[in-house]
Amino acid sequence: MRRVAKLGRTAAIGRLAAIGCTATIAALAGAAGALARDSAGPAALSARAIALNESAKLHLTSRHGFTLNEQGAASGSISGTMYVHLTIVSTTRVVAEVNFYPRGGSITGQASASYRRGSSTASFSGTISLSRGTGSYAHARGSGLSFSGTIRRSDEAIAVQVHGTASV
Repeated sequence: MRRVAKLGRTAAIGRLAAIGCTATIAALAGAAGALARDSAGPAALSARAIALNESAKLHLTSRHGFTLNEQGAASGSISGTMYVHLTIVSTTRVVAEVNFYPRGGSITGQASASYRRGSSTASFSGTISLSRGTGSYAHARGSGLSFSGTIRRSDEAIAVQVHGTASV
């Protein structure tokens, strides 16, 4: 009888231990799931479309070979400081890196345009693609936006316009 009672107690302790392990495993799994959710970071924000209609009058800050480095105030849909690094790559073509700093972040894009040289001004017209941003504009993207302007040959000042719809 004692042996039966001892086996009964052992079985009961084994069952309780199994229940305890199952509960502990479930608790650990729940904690791991919560940790994974928390470490994933904030939920992604959905992008919003913005119509860009920017104009800027820039002044030359430096020149390196065929690259004009320009800076100035931009106005339009969003205002801020604009930097343009415009490189004349041939007698008919220019490329540019455009950095725009509106309040709350930045937007960067690459442009390619045809180039025509006149007696007192040169003009360019092409497209710009927005590739990255920071802050409020961290998800800035856009392609095929209009990029155009003029270069005053006397002081190499640039007037530039960017038009189109971007996702920010």
